[in-house]
Amino acid sequence: MELGLVGLGKMGGNMRERIRRAGHTVIGYDRNPDLGDVHSLQELVDSLSAPRVVWVMVPAGAATQSTIDELGELLSPGDIVVDGGNSRWTDDEKHAEELAAKGIGFVDCGVSGGVWGLENGYALMYGGDAANVARVQPVFDALKPEGEFGSVHAGKVGAGHFAKMVHNGIEYAMMQAYAEGWELLEKVDSVTDVREVFRSWQEGTVIRSWLLDLAVNALDEDEHLDKLRGYAADSGEGRWTVEAAIDNAVPLPAITASLFARFASRQDDSPQMKMIAALRNQFGGHAVESK
Repeated sequence: MELGLVGLGKMGGNMRERIRRAGHTVIGYDRNPDLGDVHSLQELVDSLSAPRVVWVMVPAGAATQSTIDELGELLSPGDIVVDGGNSRWTDDEKHAEELAAKGIGFVDCGVSGGVWGLENGYALMYGGDAANVARVQPVFDALKPEGEFGSVHAGKVGAGHFAKMVHNGIEYAMMQAYAEGWELLEKVDSVTDVREVFRSWQEGTVIRSWLLDLAVNALDEDEHLDKLRGYAADSGEGRWTVEAAIDNAVPLPAITASLFARFASRQDDSPQMKMIAALRNQFGGHAVESK
């Protein structure tokens, strides 16, 4: 199939390549003219055969809103917009309603995979009407990991980004647990090789995971994380998860505590936050701050 892809950064650029490897045609647009196949959204739309599917992969909030607003003026009834960024699920409901008034379909898709997705595939959580999802399914199949699992039609519009939000909240708590354990091991005199303790956990333990593998990668690059400042940013999805928990009266003590621990990193050079920063860099290519 043909796909228009808006946003060719760390995620979008690799997604374009993976979809093309599956045999589909992707026409990409980015504000950076060196990255795009075309040089405007108008040119992107004109290059696609109707009915069109355009996947938006830009930062959540104002950038996504302005892109969808412009596409709403350029696309035709029967076309579909997919928001694959990290938008809040409540924005999805608004965007779907705005586009539906013009006869344009909408699908929201949470995407996980970071800088590793090109080779490993992307975990996908999508929401929307079954007919709209079916139109995009060849792209979902191209992006997902090999095997039976890795993608899900999570429900109606907003369900994909809500599921991805909860995924990220769980990720916060898992990273915090590894970071706390790492700091405690580093603190005591009796443990003389913390990196190898972490490495030993990669086989046969109940806490083995891809995050643990990435922690070992980070320690191989900088054994005691001496090069990092103990500061870790938050993308916003952890906050949204906690807010949704409050709205639905669901207790999330571990996820909430992990979010607050990141706030603590803004005040001091936290050893735990060195590990959080290192893990975010490993799986997502997120920037780290040096001392």
